[in-house]
Amino acid sequence: MCLLYDVTATVNAGIEVGLAPKWTFDLSANYNGWTFSHERKWKHWLLQPEGRYWFCDRFAGHFVGVHALGGQYNIGNLNNHISFLGTDLSVLSDRRYQGWFAGGGIAYGYAWILNKRWNLEAELGLGWIYTRYDSYPCTQCGTKIADGKSHNYVGPTKAAVNLIYTF
Repeated sequence: MCLLYDVTATVNAGIEVGLAPKWTFDLSANYNGWTFSHERKWKHWLLQPEGRYWFCDRFAGHFVGVHALGGQYNIGNLNNHISFLGTDLSVLSDRRYQGWFAGGGIAYGYAWILNKRWNLEAELGLGWIYTRYDSYPCTQCGTKIADGKSHNYVGPTKAAVNLIYTF
């Protein structure tokens, strides 16, 4: 997902604090408020809190996490032919979708200590997301073609490679 954030110019940041010798709390946030050329939109904001249990020392080695996520989106005019785990993303080619989402999942990760201040971390999470949305026939028009539709997604909810600075 980090590469997807780079491709879509999504700003993202996170903070993680220790709660106990083997427990931490992580909060990440993502924001994209821009419209790209040819009226392509990938506008969204996302918050993703996560509780983590570290098998050895916190901030190093293996960990498992439980996360929630939620946000809003306004996406459309993205020409593609992608279908992934029962979700047909090719509909983003000729329609715009605006709505909210919420969900949760579990994750596994590993953190490598690079030196006193820097770590490298990889994480993969699986879970469920529920979304409610309205759809529009084009990115600029305001006439709804569907109102209050819903969709359930089950699959990856988190994939990250993070460069970590420790204080």
